[in-house]
Amino acid sequence: MITAGTALSHETTVHAAAPIAAKQAPGFYRYKVGDFEVTVITDGALAFPVENFVSNATTEQVKAALAAAHRATDALSVPFSPIVVNTGSKLILIDTGLGDAAFERSKGTVGQFATNLKAAGLERSNIDAVVISHFHIDHVDGLVAADGKPAFPHAEIFVPAAEWKFWMDEGEMSRAPKGRIEGLFKNSRRVFGALGGKVTPYEEGKEVLAGLTAIATPGHSVGHTSFVLSSGASSVFIQGDVAHIPVLFVANPGWHASIDQDPVMAEATRRKVYDMLVAEKMLVQGFHYPFPALAHVEKTANGYREVLMPWNPNI
Repeated sequence: MITAGTALSHETTVHAAAPIAAKQAPGFYRYKVGDFEVTVITDGALAFPVENFVSNATTEQVKAALAAAHRATDALSVPFSPIVVNTGSKLILIDTGLGDAAFERSKGTVGQFATNLKAAGLERSNIDAVVISHFHIDHVDGLVAADGKPAFPHAEIFVPAAEWKFWMDEGEMSRAPKGRIEGLFKNSRRVFGALGGKVTPYEEGKEVLAGLTAIATPGHSVGHTSFVLSSGASSVFIQGDVAHIPVLFVANPGWHASIDQDPVMAEATRRKVYDMLVAEKMLVQGFHYPFPALAHVEKTANGYREVLMPWNPNI
C-alpha cells in the first residue's frame, strides 16, 4: 500500500522553496445595491479576552458557543469592516475603523483601512462624506490621520444628533463613571476637536444622503444609529453594532455585550431589528461580522442565525 508519506519520500525532483508570506492579500470586497457599488474595507481584527465579554453569560457558556461555531476559545477575534458606498456621484464612507495611531500601536494588526482603501483604488482624499453610526473608538478614530489632521480633508462629516448631544454635553461628562465611559467622552472631544468641531448632525428616520436613511437603534450607545441603503428595488441594512460578534449575539440575542451602554435597551433593539431582517429577508452588513460581513438572517429556536453571503468573484 502506498501512502501519501511514502509517495512524498520517493520524490526525486525538488523545487526551490517559496518564502512564507506571513500576510494576507489586500482586504476589500465589492457588491452592488441597485445602481450603487459597495466596497467593504477591512480595518483588521483584534483579539479580546473571552472573560467578561458577555456580561450575563458565564465564560464557560461563551466558550461553548465559540467552540460550537468552530472558533478559537482562548481569545475572541473581533473584526472591523467599514464600507464605502459609490452612488455614482459621491463616495460615502460609513464609519472609519481605528485609525493610523492604532496601526502603529498594533504593528498593522488593525488600522488597516487606509492601506486597504488604496489597494481598492481609492484614497482618503477621494471621500466626499463620512457618516458615523456612533462615537466608539473603532468607528470614529479613523477620522484623524497620523499627523493629527483630518484624515478625510474633502469630506463632510455626518454624526447622529443624539450621539453628538450626549457625548459633547459637559454635564453628562461630569457624571460619567471612571473608566471606559469617561474615556469615550475624552476621546470624542479629541477626535472632533481635531476636526475643529465641523460636523453635520443628522436626525433619525430621515435620509442622511440620497439613498441612505438613518434608523435609530439605541442601546449599544445612546444615539447608536443604523442605516438602510436603498437603490431601486435593492436594499441592505447597515447595522453598526446592533449585534456584535454574530456567533455570540445573533445566536443568543439575550446576551449582553459588556460594551453595551444600556444592555437591556440594546437587547430590545436587537430583537426588533432582527425580527425585521427575517420578515423582510433583508441583507445585513455587520461591522463586526466575519469579512466581508454581509449576510441574511434566519430565525432559530432560541434566537437567530446569520447566513453569510458567499464570495462572488463578479460584481
